[in-house]
Amino acid sequence: MSDEPMNENNPEATENPEPAAEAGDEPVDAEAAAEAERAAALEKELESVREENQKLLYACSEAQNAQRRAEEEGERRAKYAVASFAKDLLSVADNLRRGLESVSAEERQSNELADRMAEGMEMVERELLGALERHGVSRMETVGRRFDPHYHRAVFEVEDTTVPQQTVMQEVQPGYMIHDRLLREAMVGVSKGGPKPEPVPESDEGEEGAEAGETEAGGNVDTSA
Repeated sequence: MSDEPMNENNPEATENPEPAAEAGDEPVDAEAAAEAERAAALEKELESVREENQKLLYACSEAQNAQRRAEEEGERRAKYAVASFAKDLLSVADNLRRGLESVSAEERQSNELADRMAEGMEMVERELLGALERHGVSRMETVGRRFDPHYHRAVFEVEDTTVPQQTVMQEVQPGYMIHDRLLREAMVGVSKGGPKPEPVPESDEGEEGAEAGETEAGGNVDTSA
């Protein structure tokens, strides 16, 4: 039996040839995977940087707010630091005024010593009130104005039908403000028997006293003073 030579065109030999691998496929896939991994790592790092940046911005904002609050608190304390001392000095101003009012004009004209003493007391009073004003303390104007329970304390009533009820007719003791705060309320006498006062506009509530805080004449008079 003779061997037949293999023919290159033999159908059996070429029926199922093995597919040849495409050159360069595996390196390209590996390079793309590595690039994707690097991109994912970079994105993760960027996200971490963004989070740290947000934390830093928040911390800076909190620090600025804390500094602003501290400055405002310091200004507030400095602004009202003299309140207690100033309030104690008001009794000195009251006594000076009472002393001056106890000396009548006739006595000052007829008695030179009394006149000189009164002049000295007036000078001291001016200096004292001037020092208080330099620290933000000012006297309130009350007579002729509407009674406001936020700033006034009524100690008696005056029958008067010519003015609206709850009008301040007389000031017994002056009231004072320190900047925008009440330092001491004014003791006053208020009218009764007159027409009802005009309603307080809503925008003025808190400045002249809300209607809810007002009382009828005779209903909120402090007779203990």
